[in-house]
Amino acid sequence: MTQLPIHTPYDGSSKPFAIGLKPLDLKEWTEVDDTFDSQLAEKRRLYAEHADRVFVAEEGTEEAQAEVLGLLLDHLPVRFPDRYRRCGEDVVITGIPEREATDLSPLRKASLLVQEDLILMRRGDDGWRLVAGALCFPSSWALTEKFGKPMSSIHGPVPGFGPGTRNAELIDRMFDKLQVVQPVVRVNWSIQLGDALYRPMSNDERNIRKAAPPNRFPDVESAARAFIRIERQTLRKLPVSGDILFTIRIYLDPLSTLKNHPDRAALATSFADQLMELEAEQLDYKGLTADRDLLVAVLKGMA
Repeated sequence: MTQLPIHTPYDGSSKPFAIGLKPLDLKEWTEVDDTFDSQLAEKRRLYAEHADRVFVAEEGTEEAQAEVLGLLLDHLPVRFPDRYRRCGEDVVITGIPEREATDLSPLRKASLLVQEDLILMRRGDDGWRLVAGALCFPSSWALTEKFGKPMSSIHGPVPGFGPGTRNAELIDRMFDKLQVVQPVVRVNWSIQLGDALYRPMSNDERNIRKAAPPNRFPDVESAARAFIRIERQTLRKLPVSGDILFTIRIYLDPLSTLKNHPDRAALATSFADQLMELEAEQLDYKGLTADRDLLVAVLKGMA
């Protein structure tokens, strides 16, 4: 039986291109599902084949990286005792006999324990900068292009979030005010062709796509085979370094699974409404300029 979606931000609980941060219970910091083994295997493959594209770190971030690893070592065996077992200064993952090399950077080692990607942000004169990152499953951006840049520049391509915008100022203030005891979470969505987790996109590739929007779903049958890409993002201020850890967890749900959802009509209708409300720049950012109307028709058919 096909698993139903775990997160459905298109149900109206979240608005596209809104900050939408909500308080997070630290017990729910990370999530594990039945794609655990396959996603960790994909991370190991990507590190073997694209290490310089999926991991970056500035000198001087080693202690903060180790702080992230330590927090995960404390959290995981307690939250998921069926998956993790504490073993001295390490944890053992059930069902994964391979032991990672001991000389790995702490953040890279931490990223190989969880399905989440891990991004470390540090306050500087120009705002909160990306100073280290383990990003195996990018959603149409390139880690190496964002490395070392402040949040407003990182969000430059996002409509309404670039330098000088109100949203950019709000995010900086939120980061400044984030409390160690109160992490936050947000969930958003996109739609993609195929089930690839590793989907990098450079700024040049984004400009090419904007100039000639691709038609990825030429008919109803192909649109029905689309995948909903869900990003669950958390922000947690580290108690020792004061840096902020940004986690990104990817879920891929076949659009067709909505047919079997008990709230099919409401979900499909809300999803179609959100697609119809997207402005031209927002559609372009999500790569849906040429496909929006057909996807809406498929969703309305489900409803």
